[in-house]
Amino acid sequence: MGLPRLVCALLLAACCCGRRATGVPGEAELPPPEQVEVEVGGTALLRCEPSHGQGNLSHVDWFSVHKEKRTVIFRIRQGQGQSEPGEYQHRLSLQGPGATLALTQVTPHDERVFLCQSKRPRSPEHRIQLHVYKAPEEPTIQANVLGISVDSKELEEVATCIGRNGYPLPQVIWYKNGRPLKEEKNRVHIQSSQIVESSGLYTLRSILKAQLVKEDKDAQFYCELSYRLPSGNHMKESREVTVPVFYPAGKVWLEVEPVGLLKEGDRVEIRCLADGNPPPHFSIYKQNPSTREMEEEGTTDNGLLLLDPAQKQHSGFYECQGLDLESMNPLKSDLQELLVNYVSDIRVSPPAPEGQEGSSLTLTCEAQSNRTLEFQWQREETGQVLEKGPVLQLHSLQREAGGGYLCVASVPSVPGLNRTQLVTVAVFGPPWMASKKRKLWVKESTWLNLSCEASGYPRPTISWNINGTASEQGQDPQRVLSTLNVLVTPELLETGAECTASNSLGRNTTTIILELVSLTTLTPESSQTAGPGTSTASPHARANSTSTEKKLPEPESKGVVIVAVIVCILVLAVLGAVLYFFYKKGKLLCGRSGKQEITLPPSRKSEFVVEVKSDKLPEEMGLLQGSCGDKRAPGDQGEKYIDLRH
Repeated sequence: MGLPRLVCALLLAACCCGRRATGVPGEAELPPPEQVEVEVGGTALLRCEPSHGQGNLSHVDWFSVHKEKRTVIFRIRQGQGQSEPGEYQHRLSLQGPGATLALTQVTPHDERVFLCQSKRPRSPEHRIQLHVYKAPEEPTIQANVLGISVDSKELEEVATCIGRNGYPLPQVIWYKNGRPLKEEKNRVHIQSSQIVESSGLYTLRSILKAQLVKEDKDAQFYCELSYRLPSGNHMKESREVTVPVFYPAGKVWLEVEPVGLLKEGDRVEIRCLADGNPPPHFSIYKQNPSTREMEEEGTTDNGLLLLDPAQKQHSGFYECQGLDLESMNPLKSDLQELLVNYVSDIRVSPPAPEGQEGSSLTLTCEAQSNRTLEFQWQREETGQVLEKGPVLQLHSLQREAGGGYLCVASVPSVPGLNRTQLVTVAVFGPPWMASKKRKLWVKESTWLNLSCEASGYPRPTISWNINGTASEQGQDPQRVLSTLNVLVTPELLETGAECTASNSLGRNTTTIILELVSLTTLTPESSQTAGPGTSTASPHARANSTSTEKKLPEPESKGVVIVAVIVCILVLAVLGAVLYFFYKKGKLLCGRSGKQEITLPPSRKSEFVVEVKSDKLPEEMGLLQGSCGDKRAPGDQGEKYIDLRH
């Protein structure tokens, strides 16, 4: 009896196992649901696709499945649809013929299973899994502005990344200098959390914590959000941020700008630098060349010593000293030499050179520098190089040799480093003036500034032979300019003006002849000298003698006079042309008293002869009277005729 019971038990177990494998008798295995993807705010098309023909779609019910609970949301009867009350009442509609539903204004809450089922017996249901997507906003990042010390024993917060309003929850990836960061024990930790908004969207908050080192002082951190849409995978990146990294200084050094050779007059900056962050408090010291002790210089708060302009005495050895506030360790830089190249003031001997005409002079130039010097002599007025070297020889002095000479001392190895000294050479001689006599066109009853210039050594003085307000100024040790303000009167026009320059070696005179301006005396030269406001008494290369006139209340413009003369000439020319035209047409019956027709061949008797006078102007000969038959003077025998028949 034991064996049959064992066999029955085995058969019963096999039967039970078979049921678990095949499921409940009469229940078919369900196929996987259809996948439909849509973005938030879009429209989802839910297609009912039963295995039977189209006739099965005339009587269909649609359900939503949430937390394993089925709820009827739409019914189709005889091809007509009707929404059931609830959350989908106003967002569902039939899409074309059949049982396809259109779900509008999709939200994250709509991500669930929808199924349709025909009322026909044994009709299978069709399930649809709706997936909803929403791209998150651009991620924002906030760095730790307080900074992180490399000596910290714990992981410090580096930055926080926030991605708002995405669905489903996006993934965050942190980057440092373009490389992704991964969780690393005691080195990197990423702490993320999310918030579900009332709209169903997610807001992601991710905090990056890390142990930073000195090399991270310039590191660029940013975060990336990875998410999916129906169109595929996408990503958005935040901006890059840096985090202050604090570490103690290991050394201090000096930096000088500009780099290269320095010269007097340059703007020089001496700056303390250190390899710590934050930098320590700095002081700059300069070695006393006598005692060899370091003496503190005045610096700014950031350890900057400004030399503007740099001078010779700024040369020497400098040192930077600092105190690291993190470790409280004193720091000191190496000594650094600062060399300011210079050229001392130039000395010229003799300092006031002078000599007689025909004699010789020797000028010597001296200067000191820390580098090799080059000298050259130039003429002040022209810049012409006369000699290369510290000595200038002037032989057989002439009056023209007097004036300024420049000694230039330069350092070829330091561009722009040079000094210049001016010395004036005086050549003894009587006064010299540009001209002895000069005519000046003026207007009566106007004020003039007559100017007279002379040169010589000793410097001459100038006197005038007429009364007026005189002023004198010395142009240089050998030249003088005198200005006399006078009123143009008939007496002054008759006598003219005379200026006399004199010194201990002689005298010289310039005579200025004053002439009234008139049309007959109007020449290109006089039209300039007699113009309104200025008159030239003696146009000299050095403005030897000039005068400036002041206008009285009713001045006459030279331009108006010239224009009037030209207009008169044009009017007379037009009038002559009109008279000739009428004469030629025979409409002007004018006699020819004292003139006889020139004997011509018979064939040319009818041609005209035109009379042109060359000795007098038309207005002086009475053109109108002569043209109309008045007799001419008996002396009019110099007339010439121009035959216009050819």
